[in-house]
Amino acid sequence: MCSRLLLIALLALPAAGCANFGYYTQAVKGQFQIYSRSRPIEDVVADARTDATLKDRLKRVLEIRQFASRELALPDNESYRVYADLERPFALWNVFATPELSLKPTEWCFLFIGCVSYRGYFARDDAESFAEKLRSAGEDVYVGGVAAYSTLGWFNDPLLNTFVHRPLPELAGLMFHELAHQRLYVKGDTPFNESFAVTVELEGVRRWLQSNGGANGFAGYRNRLKQRDDFIALMLKYRDRLDAAYKSDATDTEKRAAKRRILGELRAEYRQVRAGWNGYTGYDKWFAQDLNNAHFVSVGTYYRLVPAFRALLARSHGDLPAFYRGAEEIGQLPEKERAAALKRLSPSTASVIR
Repeated sequence: MCSRLLLIALLALPAAGCANFGYYTQAVKGQFQIYSRSRPIEDVVADARTDATLKDRLKRVLEIRQFASRELALPDNESYRVYADLERPFALWNVFATPELSLKPTEWCFLFIGCVSYRGYFARDDAESFAEKLRSAGEDVYVGGVAAYSTLGWFNDPLLNTFVHRPLPELAGLMFHELAHQRLYVKGDTPFNESFAVTVELEGVRRWLQSNGGANGFAGYRNRLKQRDDFIALMLKYRDRLDAAYKSDATDTEKRAAKRRILGELRAEYRQVRAGWNGYTGYDKWFAQDLNNAHFVSVGTYYRLVPAFRALLARSHGDLPAFYRGAEEIGQLPEKERAAALKRLSPSTASVIR
């Protein structure tokens, strides 16, 4: 395992140059740490030292994992059939960055996955150190913890302590999302990949709840998704306002003033939206941060194309293998044609959750 990880790191060096050797080294060490801690879930369940609550949760995970391959046509491999306790709250930390007066994300390019709008670190201190260099260069920066990620089929992704105890629908959705990356990944197109995976996640949880929790279970999940949809719509609304301000003929001083005003109005409108959530305050920590352009990159990356993919799923009459084939065909198009195809699919009134 270690030799394969090292080989990947060495092969990746030409994509960014030897100056990034330290970055690839931390990636190898971080990945190896995860796999060195991984054990088959059956072994963890059979271990008398395993906490009873964890045992019960791991049994449910195996049921969800079987559902993913049997009912959702997602890859049938050992991913999420092994477990690792990393003894930390996140698997890694992603760094997002933009110029001060632009929403164009800074990108980093890697040999196997192409160019992406984030850079991941397995240690928070390393992520913060890199983020500080970007801030010193005048960029807007956001560092966000990541509970799970996909190795795109290169390895069997383990179930981690970072997300194993989430509510079951949320846990199922996360697994479906990451397995979707193994099913389809377009090199260098983060919005395509993440929006595709979110679509599979939403449809997968809907089907899993209907088969296991009944209509009431799905109704409760839809209420939770509605709050997420409100949050996403709010962020995208103000992202567009910021983008228009930055692209205007105003001076940089005027653009900075507009930025402060728009972010203030975003927080004010969030408080209005939250008032209709029956006491739910899950996004308060997000809005308590020193928001900047980079925060909008992380949201837009994951959800911007979801309406188009949901339209493709509807056009496929809910047949997931047909949906995957349609998405693959679009993914094989040149970049401009791909964007045009997704734009044609997007409904005039876009909503992430329907």
